[in-house]
Amino acid sequence: MTRETRRVYSTDVGRVKEEPKAEQRRQGDGIVRIQRETKGRKGKGVTCVRGLPGTDAELKLLLAELKKRCGCGGALKDGVIEIQGDKRAEVKAMLEARDFRVKLAGG
Repeated sequence: MTRETRRVYSTDVGRVKEEPKAEQRRQGDGIVRIQRETKGRKGKGVTCVRGLPGTDAELKLLLAELKKRCGCGGALKDGVIEIQGDKRAEVKAMLEARDFRVKLAGG
């Protein structure tokens, strides 16, 4: 069994930070899917947006605009934008205005 080791502290420099990973450009299938989820959130619903192309930096900018337009909080987790509450209609309208193909997924 081999374990990967990494340095966390050095007496010369102090705490050693991890080197940032290269930004990955995500590619979807051309369709952005918007879904409402409550699983694992104690009954609180969030609107999840999957399938958006772009890097994490680009998705964070889009997230900021969505949060501003919807007037609520949100997060970016593993390339999935999560907006608090059931904001599917507002998110769909905004993404369609930006020429994305959008589908409402789930029930």
